Amino acid sequence: MAPPDRGAGRTAVPKRRFYFSLRSPYSWLAHHDLMNHHAGPADTLEWVPYWEPDERTTALLSDTGSTFVYTQMSRAKHFYILADVRRLANDRGLKVSWPVDHAPVWEVPHLAYLAARRRGLGPAFVEQAQQARWQEGLDICDRATMAGIADRLGLARDVLTGAADDPGLREEGAEALRSAIREGVFGVPFFVNGHDKYWGVDRLSAFLASLAPDTDAGGGPGPSSASASASESVAAEADVRPGGDIGHAGGCG
Repeated sequence: MAPPDRGAGRTAVPKRRFYFSLRSPYSWLAHHDLMNHHAGPADTLEWVPYWEPDERTTALLSDTGSTFVYTQMSRAKHFYILADVRRLANDRGLKVSWPVDHAPVWEVPHLAYLAARRRGLGPAFVEQAQQARWQEGLDICDRATMAGIADRLGLARDVLTGAADDPGLREEGAEALRSAIREGVFGVPFFVNGHDKYWGVDRLSAFLASLAPDTDAGGGPGPSSASASASESVAAEADVRPGGDIGHAGGCG
């Protein structure tokens, strides 16, 4: 039951959401910028996971008339993103270790995030999962990787390794995707401030500027924008291993 309204006449605080995917390198970079340069505003946001659903989650969406749209990424876009992410990571002093995913089930890490969030460890889980995927090159859809993260967070292993098997977390995850569908999310990172929407890591500064001044959200991380050379692009292509996965085809990562 909602609490009584003691603020008649006051303007409601608009929803502020950060749609992220543990699959996406651009979400990783946005998360890095948020936590390293805008931790205060980050704490005011609702973090909503977004991923390509498996058959069970798709059925839950279909039961309520929701449809998740996914388009396979082209080879040209795949190679562009490899070079682009390397360039953006270098600007931030980060080194990418490209992961290889074997028959990924994205509910494994994303529902594990929801399980960690229930215990007040959502941001800590995202930090660990992003590091495992993008800096250690680990398969975060492997439940053994989730077990390792559980150990580091001080959680019982089955809290994370069994999250994808929990009916309650399944429904909670489906509702997160329904929220994304309702708000027109088509790629990540995706930021929402009331009716205003911002897509992509390069829109983070504009999103932060749209927030209330008391969040201390002004300014961006300020990485340099050096261009990638042709040799860097070739090197990026050479770094692709069979099965390498860099994110959603239909959006920014």
